[in-house]
Amino acid sequence: MHNKGLYKSYFKRPFDFIISLLALILLMPVLIIIAVLVRIKLGSPIVFKQKRPGLNEKIFTIYKFRTMTDKKNNNGELLSDSKRLIKFGKFLRSTSIDELPSLINIIKGDMSIVGPRPQLVRDMVFMSVEQRQRHSVKPGLTGWAQVNGRNNLTWEQKFNLDLKYIENITFVNDLKIIFYTVVKVIKKNDINTEGMVTAEDLGEYLLRIGKVDQITYEKKKKRSKDLLAK
Repeated sequence: MHNKGLYKSYFKRPFDFIISLLALILLMPVLIIIAVLVRIKLGSPIVFKQKRPGLNEKIFTIYKFRTMTDKKNNNGELLSDSKRLIKFGKFLRSTSIDELPSLINIIKGDMSIVGPRPQLVRDMVFMSVEQRQRHSVKPGLTGWAQVNGRNNLTWEQKFNLDLKYIENITFVNDLKIIFYTVVKVIKKNDINTEGMVTAEDLGEYLLRIGKVDQITYEKKKKRSKDLLAK
């Protein structure tokens, strides 16, 4: 199904490793400053860790700077995302600085610089068989969907763009996506879904538009919890 070119088979991984290692070294002073500010303004832990499906749906831990506080209500329950996402957290997201610790994931081999963005495990279980083909390559720090609308795309549009990317992985295409990503970050485009502070989960979206019923929704949610518990 996929175009097995020389770049994809032999050069993409070394390219990812070298560029990410150089970026990590060069950005170290910035990373230290951001880490201190995150600790002061948002609390501890500084790095947010979360399980995500990677290559062949093998679950790995992604690293990001935390962007929300742990503020709770009188009952000890976490407040809504909108109340925990303060100005500094919004700045980290709008500049994509929160993604920088993921360079470690690339160096480790969990991720690539360019590829389909790693979604949540609870999103993966709601994907169709065809949509899950996006996991036949390593997830990316950025991708074709991210430079074509990011969070202002529908789930179906995101997956279609992901599948389109994996059909033609080339050095030139990856360079284009990296360039477009830099432009998007500078312009701060498509950070949030219109009218939402954080993007809607795939399961919630499918339930809202009537593509799945409540029973199926609950069953698949349980499936995702079981996968994370392994």
